[in-house]
Amino acid sequence: MIRVLIADDEAMIRAGVRAVLSTDPGIDIVAEAADGHEAVELVRRHRPQVAVIDIRMPKVNGIDAAAEIRRTVPTTGVIMLTTFGEDDHILQALGGGAAGFLIKSGEPEELIAGVRAVADGAAYLSPRVAARVVAYLASSGAGALASRRGAARERVNVLTTREREVLSFLGSGLSNGQIARRLHVVEGTVKAHVSSVLARLGVDNRAAAAVVAHEAGIVPPPAPDQQ
Repeated sequence: MIRVLIADDEAMIRAGVRAVLSTDPGIDIVAEAADGHEAVELVRRHRPQVAVIDIRMPKVNGIDAAAEIRRTVPTTGVIMLTTFGEDDHILQALGGGAAGFLIKSGEPEELIAGVRAVADGAAYLSPRVAARVVAYLASSGAGALASRRGAARERVNVLTTREREVLSFLGSGLSNGQIARRLHVVEGTVKAHVSSVLARLGVDNRAAAAVVAHEAGIVPPPAPDQQ
C-alpha cells in the first residue's frame, strides 16, 4: 500500500486529488494539509512514501516545503502540482529536491502514474511538464538555449555508454525496476548506475537528472497522444 499525503490550500483541489487517487486500491491517503507548514509537520508525523504538494501555498510554499521534507524525511518523495505559467517555480523546485511534477489540468491517469513512479523511487515529469521546462529554457533566447544544451551535452559526455543509456531512461521517467528489465540486469546494478550518473552530473535527484537528459536531447520525444 502506497501512503500519500495531499497538500493544497484549495479544498476542492484536495478533494479532486483524493478522488482520483482513491480509485487505485493500492494507494492510501493518510493526511491532508492546507499549507506548506502543515504539510511538513504531517509528513514528519505520518511518514508517507509520497507527498503531493501544490507549488504555491500560504505560510510555507510548496518549494520550501519540498526542500524541508527532503532534509528531514528523505524517504518521502515529493510531487509538485503546478499550473501553466509557473515554469520558473518548477526549476526552483528541482533544486529543492522534488521528485515529480504534474500539471493540475492533466489527465487523472498521470496523477496515479506519478504517485506510483515516485513511490518506486523514480522521477516523474509528465510529458507536458518536460515540454514546458524545455520551452521555458528556450524563452531565454537562442544563445542561452544553445549554451544550456551545449553544457548539458558536455556533462553527458563524461558518462559511460551504459550511464548515458540509464540517463535516457531516467528522462523518460522509468523506475529502477523498469530500467533493469530494459537492460536485462539486476535492479541493484541499475541503482549503482543511477548513483554514479547523479554524482557525475552534479545533481542530487532523479528529476534534475531528467531535465539534463531533455536538455542534452537524449530522450525521445513523447508520442503525439502523450503531449
